[in-house]
Order: sequence, then structure tokens, then C-alpha cells
Amino acid sequence: MTTLIPDPRPTAATATALSTVPSTDPPDLLDALESEALHIIREVVGELERPVMLFSGGKDSVVMLHLAEKALWPAPVPFPVLHVDTGHNFPEVLAFRDAAVEHYGVQLHVASVQDYLDDGRLRERADGTRNPLQTMPLLDAIEEHRFDAVFGGGRRDEDKARAKERIVSLRNSFGHWDPKNQRPELWHLYNTRRRPGEHVRVFPLSNWTELDVWRYIAREDIALPSLYYAHERAVVERDGMLLSPGDWVQLRDDEEPSVRTVRYRTVGDMSCTGAVASTARDVEAVIAEVAATTVTERGATRADDRLSEAAMEDRKKEGYF
Repeated sequence: MTTLIPDPRPTAATATALSTVPSTDPPDLLDALESEALHIIREVVGELERPVMLFSGGKDSVVMLHLAEKALWPAPVPFPVLHVDTGHNFPEVLAFRDAAVEHYGVQLHVASVQDYLDDGRLRERADGTRNPLQTMPLLDAIEEHRFDAVFGGGRRDEDKARAKERIVSLRNSFGHWDPKNQRPELWHLYNTRRRPGEHVRVFPLSNWTELDVWRYIAREDIALPSLYYAHERAVVERDGMLLSPGDWVQLRDDEEPSVRTVRYRTVGDMSCTGAVASTARDVEAVIAEVAATTVTERGATRADDRLSEAAMEDRKKEGYF
């Protein structure tokens, strides 16, 4: 089992000592990003009644839950977490998700795409990927539990559609997003007003980059699923990506898998998430690798974003994150 996130909360003695010793170090970018994220989480928890946090066990959701515990300490995290389970998730990530939920003492809700396929509410796609099928289970879970705010780990550097969106983003009563109808966010003021049936999506990591996330993981000593670091794995190269063959990725007649040293920059649906060749076996090596890359993690490794030029925006308009 992967070692879980160290407890970020200071002891009483440490907190007292820190409060009496003035800091001579100027605040850096990570301090500013953390401060903004903590403020966003506190504002939403203070203004809305039934928030929830999307939590898959991936790096962004792990950082977000870490920030939530920091923002609300010494009180426990007062809201549940929600995972939309495609049924094609990496086993290592699901194991980490369950252990993290137990560690933080939060309630986990799971919206299962497989349940929707079994009863006919959804049908398998011809390309085999299930990521685009997450929207209906997500919206149904929001309606069932009457969630009025949904925290997500989306960042503006990931995709141009996510770059358009506000930190607090209104969804109508159908869960849809209108990119032409967004509220201004001036002076760190966030408008969470909504009418009955509407909800807001909240993105505390909006202004972070992939490099910021990794630098914060290093600074806070945050543990992650092991596949974020270089390891040997059987992969097959397809459409410019390294996919892991198995139940969800069937080999074609002209394909032959090979064992390579790879890691994952993002951990979505196994059927559409590729690995990258890498020798980065620890967080510092990953930081150096990310600093040198010119392609975002979704652009490099997510086939579901390649379905069309506006694939992400089309899904977001329908209710996806």
C-alpha cells in the first residue's frame, strides 16, 4: 500500500512557536497559490450548505483534499468526496483512493458508469472509452444528494476550454455550462449565488500549473499513487500514445507489446490514458521533467481530448468537468 499523505497540521507547540517568530522570507508563488486556494475553499464552505469534492485519487484531487484539510483545520473536512467510477480505472489509483478516504475520515460517494450500462441508461461507445460517459452519473449524483457546490481539480493550463472558465462557475438546473454567461471575479470576490436547482463548480487550482502542483507535492511531502513515478510496464504504442494492454485495451493484429520504463502524468480511464517514457522515479526528477516539457499532460496522454478540436468544451457544456 502506498504511504498516505503526512498530516499537514502543526502541533500546538509548533503553531505557538511559529506565531511568535516573524518570518524573514518573502512569500513565493506557492505561498500565494496556496493562500488563494485556502481562501476559495473557506468561502465556499462558509456560504453554501452541501458542498462535495470530486476525488479520484489522482494528483490534483489529492492536492485539493490536502488543501481542504489545511483550510478547515482544526475542524474535520465537513463535506464528502465523490468519485465517478468509469470501471476502467487503474487498480493502483482505486486502492490509493480508498486508503486516502479512510485516512482523512471523509465519506465517499461513488457514481458508477457500469451501473448505467447494466440497466441501459448508457451504452458503450464504439471506441471503448468511458470518460465521455461520466456526465450523466455525475449530474444524477449531484441531484440525488442535493449538492450545491462541487469542488473540482481542473486547471486552466490543461485545456483551452478550462482556461475560459471562472474559479466559481455556475451550472444551470440541467447541469449545463454556458461559456458566454460567466460572472466577473474581481479582487478575489467569488459569486456563489444560485437559484433552486442550480449549482456551482469550484476550481481552487485554476491558477496552478502542472509544475506548480508538483512543486507543492514536493514541498508538502504529499504521497501519490505509484504509477505517477517511473516503473516498468508492458505498453503498446498506438496513435502516438503508450497504452497499457489488458481488459480495456485489446491488442490489434499488428501490435506487439513491449516492456518499457514509463510513468503517467494523469490517471484517467485506462482505455484512453497513455503513459510517457520516463526515468523520473522520485518527485524531484518529475519536477525537472515537467519543467522541460512543452505539452500539457492532457494534450500528451489523453485520447478522449483528441476526439475533436472542441472535445473538452463540448463535454463541459453538457455537464462534464
